[in-house]
This record gives sequence, structure tokens and C-alpha cells, in this order.
Amino acid sequence: MAPVAPRSGDAIFANMERVNAELFTLTYGATVRQLLTDLEEVEEVNKQLDQMGYNIGIRLIDEFLAKSNVSRCVDFRETAEVIAKVGFKMFLGVTASVSNWDADGTCCSIILEDNPLVDFVELPDTCQGLYYCNILSGVIRGALEMVSMKTEVTWIRDMLRGDDAYELQVKLLKQVPEEYPYKDDE
Repeated sequence: MAPVAPRSGDAIFANMERVNAELFTLTYGATVRQLLTDLEEVEEVNKQLDQMGYNIGIRLIDEFLAKSNVSRCVDFRETAEVIAKVGFKMFLGVTASVSNWDADGTCCSIILEDNPLVDFVELPDTCQGLYYCNILSGVIRGALEMVSMKTEVTWIRDMLRGDDAYELQVKLLKQVPEEYPYKDDE
């Protein structure tokens, strides 16, 4: 039997069960609003959104690997491309691009062409320090940690803050060696 070829983000997105985009966007907005009410400090909300995203990412990677048929990436550069071209398309229905690589190939920017989380959103002056989509940075960090990559993910540009794009910086801190739960008998 021939090996199964990796599937594109478009092909996977077309076959996935989806929830109504407006319901998703409004539910996420209600979650962020409730966090702002409960935690009161914008920086605490940023941390909580990142942690929520991390928890989602450590589970989402299993679905991604099962449905995308993506094999092990050769390096961090390929991993970033797969996240941008397959991952974002598969789960959010948007395309992203990867740019601004450093000389070592350990730091890049993922630029979103569209962001469905921010439909209907305007940040009030009291929330100018809020990274409204910080859940996405947590998702990427959590998913990459499950495939042995310790990363730092931060927002560089955000259209809700007046920038011209949505840009995440993904920095590989270290490649964690895989550990097995038991040792082979010698």
C-alpha cells in the first residue's frame, strides 16, 4: 500500500465539522469579556488567555497530526511553514505567511492575513494593553511543546492596536530530546 500523502490545509478545512463563525467569534469575545471582569488586570487576562491557549494546543496537536498526515518536520523552518499553511487553515480557515527569519533559523514571524477572532471587536481605551488574541500564542506554544520544541510566542503587531497586520513572533528556545517512558532491556 502506498504511503498517504500529506493533506493541504484547504482540503482538511473542507472536510472538517465547523461551528458557525459568528457564534465562535462572539463566544470567544464573551470569554475575554468575562476574564476582564473577573481578573480586572489586563496583564492577568493576557496570561490567562495564553494559558488557555496552551491547554488547547497540547490537545489540538493530536487532531492536527491525525488529520493532516504530516510527517515529522525536518527543521524549525519547515515546522513554521506547516503551522502557517496547514494549521491555521485547518482550524481557523485562514492563511498565514512566514517571514522575518533570523540568521540562525530559530526565530520567525507568522503573519495572519485575516483573523476571525476579531470580527465585531473594538478595544476600549481601558484595554489598550490587552492582547485580545493571546490564546493563539498559547495554542502554538502548547502544540510545539508536544512535538519537543520549547518556544516563546509573542505578538509583534495587532490590528486592534492600530497596526497594519496580525504578526506573531515564534522563537525556538530549545529542541527537547524525546524521552521514552521505559528503557529497553540490554
